[in-house]
Amino acid sequence: MKPTAIARLLLLSALSWNTPLFAGDYSNHPEARRFVDEMVEKHGLPRAEVQAAIDAARRRQSILDAIARPAEAKPWYQYRPIFLTSDRIRGGVAYWREHRAILDDVRDKLGVDPAYVVAIIGVETRYGKHAGRYRVLDALATLGFDYPPRGAFFRGQLEEFLLLAREEHIDVLKATGSYAGAMGHGQFIPGSYRNYAIDFDGDGRRDLWRSPRDIIGSVANYLRRHGWRLGAPVAQRARVEGEAYRSLLEKGLKPAVKVAELGRYGVQPVGAADPRARVALIELEQENGPEYWLGYDNFHVITRYNRSPLYAMAVHQLAGEIARRITPLAGESADSGR
Repeated sequence: MKPTAIARLLLLSALSWNTPLFAGDYSNHPEARRFVDEMVEKHGLPRAEVQAAIDAARRRQSILDAIARPAEAKPWYQYRPIFLTSDRIRGGVAYWREHRAILDDVRDKLGVDPAYVVAIIGVETRYGKHAGRYRVLDALATLGFDYPPRGAFFRGQLEEFLLLAREEHIDVLKATGSYAGAMGHGQFIPGSYRNYAIDFDGDGRRDLWRSPRDIIGSVANYLRRHGWRLGAPVAQRARVEGEAYRSLLEKGLKPAVKVAELGRYGVQPVGAADPRARVALIELEQENGPEYWLGYDNFHVITRYNRSPLYAMAVHQLAGEIARRITPLAGESADSGR
């Protein structure tokens, strides 16, 4: 793309909206001025391009309000009903049937179980129906310059977004996404878009808004790149007794203990389990007390998409519900994981 492409896109968008281009809130913000300098020095971008983007960005209080109350702060018994609904399950079945050929390709070519790709898109955007209403530019500027707890992270994502706009011919004034700047049906933040999105339809672009092959392929590629193993277990119920199991909870979500060693911690899998497999212990809050699960490597991979174990469990359980309602083709499994 030519050096002035972003500036031209900004100008054309502003004219089409019939609003002033320099109507934002960050033109004279100290951090924003430093950001412009860094983009020029680090990437050689024309100053006018970057300044035009910053001048067009608007501070949105609703974004700051939204990030202060994430769904993942809820207990499991309140979080689960948000995603495990009959409507979302039916939507996943319909999505799978509509895109079966693509999902077969991601299984065969990328080695990722279709149920989990469908479930992630279902959890993220209800299969593309709710892909976000905020301008990505506004979300990243607001959080980058006015949200100190994670300002550095979001300024980094704003940097990635401007670079992505050049690479994929994205209009920075029109791209919309979540309050955190995640884009497309799979909700990729700009850094993930640049690193993990793929051109699965072969048209020379990675389009996570309109191309089903790019959308599905990119979600699958994200899982593949983080270590997904086709057909491997994801999560399994467990029973605990005593107090030693608490030390396993402190080890985090990365599987670190072999199933064969769980007995010494007072933990027992519910059902058969490979004694050689490594697992993490997960505690989920129910109304009448906690329930416990074993998270395998594939569960940990899902947490690379979203760090919350609640999110990963919602994806796992939604995937199972959808898969059970899909009529398998010859040689296909009707379910994946446990």
